[in-house]
Amino acid sequence: MAMFEDILLESGHQIKTKSRYYTIVGLLLNGSLLSALILYPLIYPEALPKAMMATLLVAPPPPPPPPPPPPPEVKVTRVVSEMLNNQLTAPTKIPHEIKMVREEAAPPSTGVAGMEGMGGSGGGVMGGVLGALGTGPAPKIQAAAPKKITVSSGVMQGNRIGGEMPQYPAIAKAARIQGTVVLQATISKNGTIENLHVINGPPMLQAAAMEAVRSWRYKPYLLNGEPVEVETQVNVVFSLGS
Repeated sequence: MAMFEDILLESGHQIKTKSRYYTIVGLLLNGSLLSALILYPLIYPEALPKAMMATLLVAPPPPPPPPPPPPPEVKVTRVVSEMLNNQLTAPTKIPHEIKMVREEAAPPSTGVAGMEGMGGSGGGVMGGVLGALGTGPAPKIQAAAPKKITVSSGVMQGNRIGGEMPQYPAIAKAARIQGTVVLQATISKNGTIENLHVINGPPMLQAAAMEAVRSWRYKPYLLNGEPVEVETQVNVVFSLGS
């Protein structure tokens, strides 16, 4: 019996020693693991997940703005019309106050109001003037005649009424020179020759042609019943056979 007790005491002492040893070892392992979990991210921050780092480093978003104030209430007043099918109906209630509506006198009529009577009878000055203009003949508008026009030599040859015939120069006749002298002339309103000069022609015949044409007279050229100046050409023909 004593030996069995010794065995139990020795076994219990060994169990207590082993349990104490396991406890110390467990505490050291847990402490080492916890220290590693804490120190490792501090020593190697790149080992942490980027999403977690972004969450830790980004500032928190600002608070949302306050909601807008509610719109003011609009009171809708229903107006009941007293017209039904374009006819007045009896009011549903008696009003407290009855307003009297007075019609003001119409403003006095002016000259513009006279336009109502276009004939001018009792319509004011404006109506009479417009009535007279509406019934009378339309005014004639006559364009002003131009100061000078250009007419062909054939037409002006028919308007010639007088003047000397050109004399054949003796020296030109002896030299057997003939041809046509073309002159540029302005015929005045009275039919006289002005601004006469040579355009072309034999030189020996030009002086005789200009001397004769200066004496020529024409009928006044009329445009819209008014005499005007005419710019034209005059052809003087010298021929040995005539």
